Amino acid sequence: MDERAVERQAAKTVEQHFVRTLIEEFQFAPRIAEAVLQEAQVSLLGEGREAKTGQIRVYLSQRQAGHGQAVSKTASRDVLWTINAGKEDQEVLEKHGRVALRQVRIQRLLDEALEQGAVASQEDLASALNVGLRTIKRDCQALEAGGVYLPTRGNLHGIGRGQTHKAQIIGRWLRGETYDQLMMSTRHSSASIRRYVQSFLRVVELHRQTFAVSQIAHLVQSGEALIREYLAVYAQNESPESRTRLEEQLNRLRRGDTPLDGAKRGVR
Repeated sequence: MDERAVERQAAKTVEQHFVRTLIEEFQFAPRIAEAVLQEAQVSLLGEGREAKTGQIRVYLSQRQAGHGQAVSKTASRDVLWTINAGKEDQEVLEKHGRVALRQVRIQRLLDEALEQGAVASQEDLASALNVGLRTIKRDCQALEAGGVYLPTRGNLHGIGRGQTHKAQIIGRWLRGETYDQLMMSTRHSSASIRRYVQSFLRVVELHRQTFAVSQIAHLVQSGEALIREYLAVYAQNESPESRTRLEEQLNRLRRGDTPLDGAKRGVR
């Protein structure tokens, strides 16, 4: 079979048909279409469920499980938790210390639980991070005093859902804060903040292409609750400055470039 025949045969695969549909019918850039395909495969085929370096597998209460019943009678869910995020955690440790690192990990674990259809208690956090419950309670109190919403099992079934730290960071970024400013105030690593921004940009792009919330959640590998938060932040930040910042980064995404901090070029 000659080279052209091989290329024609490859173009007939289901994967290539999917990519062509995104390009021709939804006007996606080729790189974005390929990225959507890769993430759809991971989400729909169940790839990537094995624990990676720095992760542990835990069983947590299901997000919709009733509150107030014995743990042994509460429906549970298998969840992968990232205890150590490698370079991202190391950056936080070096710049802000062990307490800040533990608090960043608390936020990450709570988000990962929600994204996988589960919810964690403070006891779950203490066990996973190998610290006492009093330490976790003290960290949670400090974070909440600083305006951070923590979706623990008690909060979700008590006062209701607030805006998570990811949505708060995106809102502040849209309103002009740089990565450096966000790193200093939130104690998150530059890589984490960049990832939140990139995920937000892809959510907005898919939303503009009329994908439903459930479809966007599958494609970007996030929970529907976070997708709705991001879309709410998008709708709430309509100032000319915010929209200019957003459009600049969306244009970079469409070109296949890595999104930058719009207010400060060259930020890590």
